[in-house]
Amino acid sequence: MSAPPDLDLSAPRRVHLVAIGGAGMSGIATLLAQSGHEVSGSDAVDSPVLDRLRNLGVTAWVGHDAGHVASLDELDVVGISTAVPDDNPEVVAAHDRGVPVLRRTGLLPALAAVRPLLSVAGTHGKTTTTSLLVAALRGAGEDPSFLTGAPVAALGGVAAAWRPGPWLVLEADESDGSFLSGPRAGAIVTNVEPDHLEHWGGWEALKDGFRRFLAGTDGPRVVCADDEVAAELGAESGAATYGTAEGSDHRVTDLELGPDGSRFRVVGPGATVDVALPLPGLHNALDAAGALALVAELGLDVAAAAAGLSDFGGVARRFERKGVAAGVTVVDDYAHLPTEVRAALAAGASGGYGRVVAVFQPHRYSRTQALWREFGEAFGDADLLVLTDVYPAGEAPRPGVTGKLLVDATLDHHPHRPLAWMPSLDDVVRYLVAALRPGDLLMTVGAGDVTTVGPRVLEQLEAAGA
Repeated sequence: MSAPPDLDLSAPRRVHLVAIGGAGMSGIATLLAQSGHEVSGSDAVDSPVLDRLRNLGVTAWVGHDAGHVASLDELDVVGISTAVPDDNPEVVAAHDRGVPVLRRTGLLPALAAVRPLLSVAGTHGKTTTTSLLVAALRGAGEDPSFLTGAPVAALGGVAAAWRPGPWLVLEADESDGSFLSGPRAGAIVTNVEPDHLEHWGGWEALKDGFRRFLAGTDGPRVVCADDEVAAELGAESGAATYGTAEGSDHRVTDLELGPDGSRFRVVGPGATVDVALPLPGLHNALDAAGALALVAELGLDVAAAAAGLSDFGGVARRFERKGVAAGVTVVDDYAHLPTEVRAALAAGASGGYGRVVAVFQPHRYSRTQALWREFGEAFGDADLLVLTDVYPAGEAPRPGVTGKLLVDATLDHHPHRPLAWMPSLDDVVRYLVAALRPGDLLMTVGAGDVTTVGPRVLEQLEAAGA
């Protein structure tokens, strides 16, 4: 599906979105509503997301019903998320009326025609880099629209907003190919690793997707020189580079990592700027450098952009501090790929805590089956590791694929690593309350419901100390 020629979002349109409560579609609904379009939609369950959309004037129904589409006198397009099947009653009703039905990959180009995209792509680091780019552009005097994958405290606690600036800063998702949407006035590639191969059909096809992403950008492109594949693809397309690697066009030097952030210098072709970033970890410093590199390549004031990062509030579930109880600090992180987990735990280990106690929940059976061996080397900075069973994220179980695979892989690499295998999160909470001690950092890591563990542990530790 692609955007029809007459979907001109420079004029008010009537748009209905199916699965409007999801992260991707709710963001698009926000942009459409704030830019003057009449928006309705439906989702399977009610949620605070739907309430926020209703406050923007969106009509949001609970449940999918052909009557929702039939009740709309005028309708220009129906948008659907990747997960919505063709036999959804609202999709069928739209086809019966002759209304175009577009997936996200069809809606994004129509938005981009009004606000050219500054697209941030990569296997991981996209949400943080996208958010840092918005903050850097604001520091440089711009006010871009944005669409990210998670709410951002520094951007008003929202994941999307339509603003008067000349660009739409987009977290560009490779999982469904929508990162190829344009027109793109600029682009960042943070890294390229094997993921979502079931969509792409293989590693080489995924790499080619990123190759086309860079080649199809009509503006400055920057890639992380510290990532081998991103650097390779960047060299093919003539992209500028950033990172700690020698020869980077925008090189990170004088890096100082601490528990609450980092300080470093970015030495670029036109300017050298000092950065104080209130996010811990090398990976976050690189993400900030990528944002500043694109700002510099756009010809904007990079020193003012760097100053704009000094009070960045972070992204939900990206090294998110949940609280302290009984001397135990609890942090939650969305990391769910081996490189992401390694980076998150390294950030925790740089904080000077007594121990780093990590709970990791594998995400999706397909990803676990493909990457369980690589996870064996990802937990080196955990002084105590707890592994749980797989969070399915809607996938059916696969024979022999459980979190126990990660246990075996980890012990193969670190046979003396203190490790607990606990499939149930209830067991994990009971274990942690007994095992944690003052001075520990507890990190709950993964893209599933492991995020619920930290608040439960804090509550019980507080109760025990009361």
